[in-house]
Amino acid sequence: MPFTRSKKKSVREPIALRVEGIVAPVQVRHHPGARRLTLRVSKTRKSVVMTVPERCRLDEASKFLRTHIDWVRERLGRVPEPVPFANARQIPFRGQMHRICFTGPARGMAVVSIDTRTQTTPRLNVAGHADHAARRLKDWLVAKAKDDLEACVGRHAKTLGVRARRITLRDQTSRWGSCSAGGVLSFSWRLILAPSFVLDYVAAHEVGHLVEMNHGTRFWKLVARCVPQMDEARQWLRQHGSDLHRYGAEVSSRKREL
Repeated sequence: MPFTRSKKKSVREPIALRVEGIVAPVQVRHHPGARRLTLRVSKTRKSVVMTVPERCRLDEASKFLRTHIDWVRERLGRVPEPVPFANARQIPFRGQMHRICFTGPARGMAVVSIDTRTQTTPRLNVAGHADHAARRLKDWLVAKAKDDLEACVGRHAKTLGVRARRITLRDQTSRWGSCSAGGVLSFSWRLILAPSFVLDYVAAHEVGHLVEMNHGTRFWKLVARCVPQMDEARQWLRQHGSDLHRYGAEVSSRKREL
C-alpha cells in the first residue's frame, strides 16, 4: 500500500521494521526533502536507518534494502553490542568500569550507591524493585552528570570571566555539547560515563563558546587555558566516544515485518 504525501512538509514518525537476515532494528524514515533512497548504519544505536522520499512505498524500500543487505551486515558487524542497564552487566562511570547490582527493595538505602570494599570491579548497587531499577540508575547517572558539569562550567566560566545562563542535559547523538546564542549550554548526560578529564574538556569547550562562537585560533587558546589535557580529551572522544551510546540504549517505535 503506497504512502500518500501529507499536506504539511514534516518528517513522519519512523517505522521500525524486523527484517529477516538482519538482527538489528531497521528504521524507515519518510522525508519530504529526500530525492532518493539512502542507507546508513548508526554506530551509536546499532540500528539501520533508511531514508526514503515521501511517496516511497514500503515494498520499494524493502527491495532497496535487500539489494544492499550484505553491505548492511558488514557494517553492523563492526558495531559493538548494546549493553542494557541490567543486573550483573558492566558499564563505565567516570571512566572506570562498574558492575550493576540490583539489590531489591530496602528501607534506608540510597537509590544508587557505589561499593568498592571487596570487589576488583566496583559495584553500582541499585535499590528498589527490579522493574524500575534501570530507570533509577539512568536518573542517578543524569544527576551525577549534571553535578559534575555544573562544577566544571562554573570553574571555567570564572577563569574566562563569563557566565552561563542555564545548563541542560540531553541524550543527543550528534554532539557532546552545544552553546546557544543566549548562553544556554546543553550537554549529553553520557559524558558521566567517560573519564573525568573528557567531561571537563567538553564543559570548557562550551564555556569557550560563550566568548567565541566559532572554532578559530582564539577559541582554542581559551579552551587550552582551561584544560591542559584538551588534545588528549579530543583524541579520547574520537576513539571511544561512539561507544558510550551503547550503554542503556533504548529503541522504541512501531514495528512491522518486512
